[in-house]
Formats: sequence, structure tokens, C-alpha cells
Amino acid sequence: MVEPAAGLLLAAGAGRRFGGPKALADLNGEPLVRRALRVMEEAGCTPIRVVLGAAADEVRALLPDPGLAVVAEDWATGMGASLRAGLAALTTTPGPTAALVHLVDLPWVGPEILTRVAAHASVNAVARAAYEGVPGHPVLLGRDWWPEIARTARGDHGARDWLATREDLKLIECADLGSGRDVDHRADLPT
Repeated sequence: MVEPAAGLLLAAGAGRRFGGPKALADLNGEPLVRRALRVMEEAGCTPIRVVLGAAADEVRALLPDPGLAVVAEDWATGMGASLRAGLAALTTTPGPTAALVHLVDLPWVGPEILTRVAAHASVNAVARAAYEGVPGHPVLLGRDWWPEIARTARGDHGARDWLATREDLKLIECADLGSGRDVDHRADLPT
């Protein structure tokens, strides 16, 4: 039996091109942060941590449990800061063998995709969703790798540079379940 993966939702960005924090944006009456959190819950991720930065108080107020929030104080330096803060929070949590890293601006990634990727959870997992062969999110990171990833996560690359060195990276095709397309501009969201 595969142990459930912890969920790590990165929702700290200011959304400069978007015109504000994407976590606060609304799609069909649901803020993107709540939508992504719901998807992680439906996929069985436990525990879940939501990394905040820009508009942290406003985003925290949208969470059903404010205790899920982890604030990346240096969030403005890029996704690497969010990933480090989230992994640090999970490191102090006993139990999870892996972290499933999801981004708040991927509203077309549903629970089925997270479930498919999370099925590969183990302490040494290195896996990520792919869409028609193109690597995307979520990314599954085994607990054994968290300290190494935290040391190398810098700027807007998050774990990208670390993943690029991995010969054991498993791409898990998910295009049959949804789109890994992200939201960069408000026009990317249906009205």
C-alpha cells in the first residue's frame, strides 16, 4: 500500500503579470487557492500545507483552516523560497513519505491527476506529471530528497534545476486527465 503524500500548495506569488496574487483570483465563484486546496483534499493528500507570501493575510482568510498556512517571509525572491518554506514545515511533521507539490495557478489540474502522480509516493520518489510528454505539475518529491532540494531551491526555479539533474525522474503522463496549462493573465480564466 502506498502511503498518502503530503500536499504542498505553493500560493505565495504576487502575480505581477496577472495584476495581483493569483491565489485570490476567482474561477466559477471559487478562489483559486480554495480550488487547489479542494483538489489536493479530494486526491487524499495529508497533511496539506499552503505556502503564502503576497497578500498572506487575505489568502489565509480564505483557507478553511488557517493552520494550514506557512508564510515564506522571503517569498518575493521567487518560487524557491516558497518551496524551502513548505518543505521545512513538512519536515517537522511526522509521517509523510513524499510531498506532492502543486501550484495555485493550475485550475485545470484535477484530483485525478494528483492521485495518479501521488500513487508513486515513497521516501525516494522523484516524479512529475507530464502533458503530451511535456513535464509539468504536480511534482512528487520523496522525503529523503527534501534537505537536498531545500539547499538548491533558489529564485523562480524551485526544484527545476535539481530535477534536471535526476536520471531517476519518472514522468507520469496525465494529458488524458486534464491540462497542465497555467494561468498567467486574467484573460486566461474564463469569464
